[in-house]
Amino acid sequence: MPLNVDVVSDVVCPWCFIGKRRLEGALALYAQAHPGAPAPQVTWRPFQLNPDMPDEGMPRAEYARRKFGDRGGAVNERVSGVGREVGIPFAFDRIVRQPNTLAAHGLIELAHAHGAQDALVEALFRAFFLDGVDLTARASLVALAAGAGLDRAAVEARLDDRNARELVAAEERRARELGIEGVPFFIFNGRVAVSGAHPAQSLLEAMRQAEAMPAE
Repeated sequence: MPLNVDVVSDVVCPWCFIGKRRLEGALALYAQAHPGAPAPQVTWRPFQLNPDMPDEGMPRAEYARRKFGDRGGAVNERVSGVGREVGIPFAFDRIVRQPNTLAAHGLIELAHAHGAQDALVEALFRAFFLDGVDLTARASLVALAAGAGLDRAAVEARLDDRNARELVAAEERRARELGIEGVPFFIFNGRVAVSGAHPAQSLLEAMRQAEAMPAE
């Protein structure tokens, strides 16, 4: 049985993008240590950093002012420095609008059934943090999902499906009920949890710990 890795994340969380790179590093280390073993199965789970964000989002400048006050520049500088260490050239100055991410999470859920979660999560991170794409714009979401390999008609249908959106919101609420307050949050084999974008070696150790635990 492959190791299961659940990643609770939001696509507008810069530390989640950093965490994705560090997880990729951990998976590479795992593959080196376990030649021939099945690759761990990674599943992306929804979380909203800003659950009260209006559906249409808000101007990024206003959001940053409310959230960080006069610390916004320092926060971005710190994140950018860590991003450079893992090959992410954050371009915060390109971001014009802070989105509500529920629709994006719905598409990530759709991608799970088609084996395209990693491709879509990567595309969403890159679009938002590198290119400043407005993730409140339906056309942008459709284009990104189609580019990740999803059927355009299925994407359009998912965006129109209010029941599917509510299911995503319910899963996000369950994460909070479990005590998850910040992301990224990694869960290995449903037993070992790691909160935060820890270095690859630390995530690898968590994988080993989860595999060493006896089956229930």
